[in-house]
Amino acid sequence: MAEPMIAASGLTRVYATQAGDVAGVREASFRIEEGHLVLLKGASGSGKSTLLSLLAGLDTPTSGILRVAGRDLTTAGQAELTEYRRRVVGIVFQSFNLMPTMTVLENVCLPALLAGEALPRVRERAKNHLEWLGLSRRAAHLPEELSGGEMQRTAIARALINDPPVILADEPTGNLDSASGRTVTEYLAQLASRFGRTVVIATHGALADHLADRVLTITDGVVSEGACGAS
Repeated sequence: MAEPMIAASGLTRVYATQAGDVAGVREASFRIEEGHLVLLKGASGSGKSTLLSLLAGLDTPTSGILRVAGRDLTTAGQAELTEYRRRVVGIVFQSFNLMPTMTVLENVCLPALLAGEALPRVRERAKNHLEWLGLSRRAAHLPEELSGGEMQRTAIARALINDPPVILADEPTGNLDSASGRTVTEYLAQLASRFGRTVVIATHGALADHLADRVLTITDGVVSEGACGAS
């Protein structure tokens, strides 16, 4: 059997606090196959952000095993994690995180330029992503000139610029109206269904329920199989 894109076994992240140890994720074991769209659902404080940070290589496990795209994140050093974040995962944030003084095209190009790629190739790739996302006419605009939905689509293009096999989205529709949220969700779903990327969306909403291959529910750090509509 081929290795899944994401595999966790006994994955645990414990934080030391003045009140004692707190487990953000507890003994989580799950598999996510390549090209699947998976929703991660849970209430505020349930551990969604902790798990997403572990998958993004922004945090490291206390114990257990976590492998993404064949890479062992449990034992990876800082240099390996930096390369992992550049090449393996693209992240879409709720608050967009666009550079306010850079145009849409410049924002999209930035991660690839920081990774050392040549500008002409990066610009061409960025333009293709913007065309797919319906943003070609916005390429020279600043973020403040965009709607919320356009900003989030720009963020999706930026997440794609290094051609990562895994896309992680943290409440990507949280700051959007329902129509824009549906549009953004459909684009994220297409990344899995049309382009074979593995997409994990942390959300408490139901916009993506009908598009998901699976739902994982997290409660007090414990991950279990959920059902669409779970929150």
